[in-house]
Amino acid sequence: MKSLDVVGIGNALVDQEFEVTDDFLSQHGIEKGMMTLIEEADQDKLIAELSQRGDLKKQSGGGSAANSLVAFSQFGGNAFYCCKVADDEAGEFYRHDLEKVGIRTNLQHQHHQGKTGRCLVMVTPDAERTMRTFLGITADLSLEELDEDAIAAAEYLYIEGYLITSPIAREAIVRAKQLARKHGTKIAMTCSDPAMVKYFRDGIELILEGGVDVMFCNHEEAELLTGTDDPQQALLALQKHASTVAITLGKDGALLGDGKRQVAVPGVKVKAVDSNGAGDMFSGAMLFGLTRQLSLADAGRLASHAAAEIVTEFGPRLSLERQQQILQQLQIEAAAV
Repeated sequence: MKSLDVVGIGNALVDQEFEVTDDFLSQHGIEKGMMTLIEEADQDKLIAELSQRGDLKKQSGGGSAANSLVAFSQFGGNAFYCCKVADDEAGEFYRHDLEKVGIRTNLQHQHHQGKTGRCLVMVTPDAERTMRTFLGITADLSLEELDEDAIAAAEYLYIEGYLITSPIAREAIVRAKQLARKHGTKIAMTCSDPAMVKYFRDGIELILEGGVDVMFCNHEEAELLTGTDDPQQALLALQKHASTVAITLGKDGALLGDGKRQVAVPGVKVKAVDSNGAGDMFSGAMLFGLTRQLSLADAGRLASHAAAEIVTEFGPRLSLERQQQILQQLQIEAAAV
């Protein structure tokens, strides 16, 4: 009997979110809708320019897998996060940010010199998010950050696609998968960003090697991976690598498949202001549904409603109260553990 629902491995970043125009992105040669790694000095220059404009909307803990685990935890799940921060103010903020929502971590005994990673999130009027990330010490996430006891105790291991940009993090991914299979832990993964598929496809294939139990991607990522813009055909192709596949379709909802059935999850009509964190929320909510033995359709319905809610406000995370309201609205029991 597993004592933990999900253990995640991923980047630990503090997010700073700004409103920008498409012209701002064009003037600075920034590829819209993508995450790009940059040096700290270049990020500082952009942040300073944006701060002078007064467009800062939110600062919070971030990281794709961390956002999903926060959502998972606030729905009522039991989660653990393997990550890496520096022994600095941002690292301390990050650790407390996870602990306050009940996520256990491997950070209590970390005392690393360096700087905790930071993500600059730029949101355009169409709610699209574009990111410039300085990974800091999280770029050095390695085998040392894995917790075998947590992986053994978990029903799911959840792997963040952004990790594939780091060679030593790739080693950690391979080892984490080995430990998961050794201990009968299911493997879930997220592509995280179209840039990961476009520029680091071999890393995505590394995560998928040997197959996974659950795969999350958006329509653009699915198209890049399969060569087809037809979500149904992409789903069939991706199911060669994953038992369950979820392809998010933005305002049009999502398409899910588990080898036995395809489920079209309708979108939820809202006024979107910021798409940052929508995919992370979808993954966290759907994982919660799967660990609570909800049907594929009901798990997808919860994920679709939660993802729709997150795009109505700035930042990648909802409040505990709002998430509990979503459960109540959908008549899903948070405590069904």
